Amino acid sequence: MASSSSAAAHRRPKVVAIIGATGCGKSRLSIDLASHFPSEVINSDKMQVYRGLDITTNKIPLADRRGVPHHLLGSLDPDHGEMTPSQFCSLGDNAISDVASRGNFPILVGGSTSSILALLAERFDPQATPDLRYDCCFLCVDVLLPVLKKDLPKRVDRMLRMGAFDELAGYYDLRRTDPGAWAVLRRAIGVLEFDRYFEKYPPPRGERQNDPVREGAYQEALREIKKNAGQLMIRQVKKIRQLSESGWELHRLDATEAVRLATAPEEEDVWKSQVLEPSVEIVNQFLQEK
Repeated sequence: MASSSSAAAHRRPKVVAIIGATGCGKSRLSIDLASHFPSEVINSDKMQVYRGLDITTNKIPLADRRGVPHHLLGSLDPDHGEMTPSQFCSLGDNAISDVASRGNFPILVGGSTSSILALLAERFDPQATPDLRYDCCFLCVDVLLPVLKKDLPKRVDRMLRMGAFDELAGYYDLRRTDPGAWAVLRRAIGVLEFDRYFEKYPPPRGERQNDPVREGAYQEALREIKKNAGQLMIRQVKKIRQLSESGWELHRLDATEAVRLATAPEEEDVWKSQVLEPSVEIVNQFLQEK
């Protein structure tokens, strides 16, 4: 297992970090693992730490958390400015200590791999073998890029069905009366893309189905969201590949078939056999190490 070269690190809390590109199943795995081990989840996604735009930033819904405590998820006021890396490290350290104080171990999860590594590594250098501040186990949920790309449009459409459009319209409306409101959330994918739409068709929204020009503007916003989300996905995959090539010990879990099957009846069994069960075995071995 990846651990600090210092023997003192073994007296520090054990941390499981789940990394992977957007849409690979990181949050799902964190909840599944928490049903097998005494653990709590610490979010490391740079947008999900802020309150607001829950659907747009893809925060895991309360019902899907299955009672598992979550930390740094929607915790920060977006009117208080952007969180710095040092602030995240301080908040992350406090959360890890808090979880460990209850006899649980933290599961660090989120799409912002750089935030995870900045918190866990003494000096983060993606080109070098890590010197870690905690006793760490890295689980990498891996999905072939073409499969992720194929699934991405369906994920975006699903978020819109869940209410992302109305959420973004409300955020645009808020900034019409208070231009500086929640400024940090403007970097969330979906905000700028739909801002262009709302500039032409401000809320209240009305019907667009009978207006081909308006519908065209809506579809253009969707294409931009899917394009930008795809580019983010590629950057995430490249970062993880770079870590692996630099000597970081990442336990690869192949979720390709599970994502490919999506809502098929056999998907649950595939996820269990190819992702969850190997993860449980890896974490169990990690926790038994002194």
